[in-house]
Amino acid sequence: MRKTLLAPAAVLALLPALAACTDNADSGDSADGDVRALTVASGDDACEVSAGSAPAGTLTFDVTNTGSDVTEFYLLGEDGLRIVGEVENIGPNLTKTLTVNAPEGDYFTACKPGMVGEGIRTGFAVTASDDDVEVSASDQELIDTAEANYRAYVQDQSAQLLEKTQEFVDLYEAGDDDEARALYPVARTNWERIETVAESFGDLDPKMDAREADVDFAAGEKWTGWHLIEKDLWPEDAEKGYQPLTARQRVTYADDLMANTTDLNDRIQATGADALEYPIDAIANGSIGLLEEVANGKITGEEEAWSHTDLWDFQANVDGARVAYEGVQELLETKDPELATELTEKFDALQALLDEQREGDGFVLYTDLTQDEVRELSAAVDALAEPLSQLTATLTA
Repeated sequence: MRKTLLAPAAVLALLPALAACTDNADSGDSADGDVRALTVASGDDACEVSAGSAPAGTLTFDVTNTGSDVTEFYLLGEDGLRIVGEVENIGPNLTKTLTVNAPEGDYFTACKPGMVGEGIRTGFAVTASDDDVEVSASDQELIDTAEANYRAYVQDQSAQLLEKTQEFVDLYEAGDDDEARALYPVARTNWERIETVAESFGDLDPKMDAREADVDFAAGEKWTGWHLIEKDLWPEDAEKGYQPLTARQRVTYADDLMANTTDLNDRIQATGADALEYPIDAIANGSIGLLEEVANGKITGEEEAWSHTDLWDFQANVDGARVAYEGVQELLETKDPELATELTEKFDALQALLDEQREGDGFVLYTDLTQDEVRELSAAVDALAEPLSQLTATLTA
C-alpha cells in the first residue's frame, strides 16, 4: 500500500490538489544538453526541476533526494489528478529515474517529501516537437495489442478481486475464522497483481490497504480495510490488551471493504469517456512499480504484520510485473533483444527462488524464512530491478 491522500475520483490515477507551489527553472537548463533529460532535486521543502518545459517525446527525470526523508516524484496531467508517471521510495541521497512518453500539453511536477501530505507542485509545459519518434505500422500494431491486452488483464483481475472479497467478507462476518484466514491471502492476490493500478485511486487505496503503522491517528485518520481485518483474524500477534472486534464492528468494517472494492471495480470496468487508458510507457512503468512494491514491503515482511502471508503478495506482485513485461516483450525484442533475454532470465531466476518456498497451494510464512533465504530473494529482486529500470526508455526511444 502506498500512503496517499483522499481525493475525488477522476481517471486512471488520482491525487489531491497540492498546496505548496514553487517556480521551475527556465526552460533549456537540462542535463547533458539533452532537452528531454531533466534533473530534479527533491528536498525537505523544495522541488527543483532543471527546466520548466521540454519538447514532446520521451522525457527522463533523474530525481535526487536532497532531503532527510524518503520522497516521491510525480508528473501529473493538466487536471492535476491524472498521474502520467511516478517514482516512489527514493531514500536520502539516492537518485531514481522516471521515464515517460509525454505529448504536447500542460502538466505539473510534484515532489512529496516523507511520502505524506500535499507535497510540492510546479507547472510544467511540454511543447510541440517536429522530431517525434516515428512508429512503424508493425510496432504500432504491437503497441495496440499490448494496451488492449493489459486493459483486459486488469479488468479480469479486478472482477476476480470483487468475487473473492465477497467470499472473504461473508466468512468473516459469519465468524468462520478458519475459512476466512485461509482465504485471506488468496483473495488479496488479485489486488496485489494490479496494485499499481488499484493504488492510483488515491481516495480508495488508504481505505482498503493501509497498514496500521501508516495511519496518523493523532491527525484524526481512521483505519479501515484489509489489514484491520487481518489483525482481528490473527489477534495472537497483536499488542497486549488487543480487544477483538465485536460482531457489529465486523459487519461494519467488512461491508466497508466490500463497498470500496465494488467502487474500485466499477472504475476499472468503466467504458466511454471514463475508461482507463494504459499507454505503453504506463504498462512498462507499472511492471517496474510492482517490483518496487516487492522490494519495499514484501521482502521486508512489513506488509502482512499479523498473518505473515507476505510471500503470497510477493508472488502476486511478480505475477503482475511479469504480465506487464510480457505484454510488451515482443515490441522490446524489436528494439533491444539482449535486454529482453536478460529480463526473461531474471524473471525466471526470481520465480525459481519463490518456487522453493511453496507449501501446498500457497507458501511458507514469512516468519519461517531464514535470513539467508530473505537475502537470496532480495538479491534476485535487485538483479531484476536493474535491467527492468531500462524497459520504459527502451520501448519509447
